[in-house]
Amino acid sequence: MDTFHLGPKDWAAIRLTLRLAGITTVLLLVLCTPLAWWLAHTRSRWRGPVGAVVALPLVLPPTVIGFYLLVAMGPNGFLGHLTDALGLHRLPFTFAGLVIGSLVYSLPFAVQPLQRAFEALGPRPLEVAATLGAARLDRFFTVALPLARPGFITAAILTFAHTVGEFGVVLMLGGNIPGVTRVVSVQIYDHVEAMEYTHAHWLAGGMVAFSFLVLMLLQWLQPRKTR
Repeated sequence: MDTFHLGPKDWAAIRLTLRLAGITTVLLLVLCTPLAWWLAHTRSRWRGPVGAVVALPLVLPPTVIGFYLLVAMGPNGFLGHLTDALGLHRLPFTFAGLVIGSLVYSLPFAVQPLQRAFEALGPRPLEVAATLGAARLDRFFTVALPLARPGFITAAILTFAHTVGEFGVVLMLGGNIPGVTRVVSVQIYDHVEAMEYTHAHWLAGGMVAFSFLVLMLLQWLQPRKTR
């Protein structure tokens, strides 16, 4: 990509987007691993409702998610009351607020690949490890996690790519603050609003190329998982 067509604000938006996607991906992989394990193995009657809640961001408009998160983080919301009680700044229109919104919006893209990977293991490997004297946590960390590695790779790729492409949620929660909440998708919107189509083309083209590479990577990983 020719840097001549990208200004300082464009590069700032790119750096902020990559930072947001990276933090969101790491946090979701850590937080969603026990949840995915529970969904893959539980027989609780709550499995269906919890799975439905996890999948909600797949069908809800991003603006709806952003709106309710904005209400929750506002002065009258439960998160707003919590941050006030802790003496913290309000989360709307901050980078921390964007991270929370991204965690919610990209949740199913982390949970579902991990859940499928854990379900595909079956009980046999863990039973064999148990007969060799491995404790429950040992079986999880030394057997389940290594065997589920393809699921973690898929979850990481999908979560990162999905977060990079966010627009509705980040715009509702973060607005358009340069260097703080203005990510690539919002920067493209600004260029279009200002009729700066050349700049918009370069950023949008980069997003298309990035999305294509992500899909190609997932296609390349699929036969490796099968083997």
